[in-house]
Amino acid sequence: MTLNPAIPVTAIDTELLLRLGAAALIGLLLGIDRELRRYPAGLRTHGLVCFSAALTTVSVISLYNEIGGPGSRMDPLRMVEGIAAFMGIVAAALIVVRGGDVHNLTTAVHLWLASAIGVASGAGQWPLVAIGTGMALVMMTLLRALEKRWLEPLAEENGGTDGRERSPRTL
Repeated sequence: MTLNPAIPVTAIDTELLLRLGAAALIGLLLGIDRELRRYPAGLRTHGLVCFSAALTTVSVISLYNEIGGPGSRMDPLRMVEGIAAFMGIVAAALIVVRGGDVHNLTTAVHLWLASAIGVASGAGQWPLVAIGTGMALVMMTLLRALEKRWLEPLAEENGGTDGRERSPRTL
């Protein structure tokens, strides 16, 4: 298995600051949408999730190379499994079904995305970080505008809302 080069974590250097700083800033950027809409997981939560995933990734890659690299029995991909499992637990705790309405599903998935971008940032996979961040911002802003403009009026016209108002926390 070939990994991106490890960062020596014995000193603070630009590559280390870049990987962790980018994750923290991107996490905060992703959290702005949720914060402005007053959802339970906003700026700090997204920033911390993305930063934590990057920190774990940098640490695991460094440990992998310190312990012996490809010749060792260590499997660094288990770290990704651990982050995904933890985010699944967090997401499950956020999602609420009440009266047939699902609440916080988008927020839960958004946190999962923040952790994935954090892993990519920690691994120094910059094209993946850029594409993931760009697509996330498009989906959270542009698609929301399109949804409000065309899909919600269409659903109301077809009786899709059963005459009920959507709460601001629904999906």
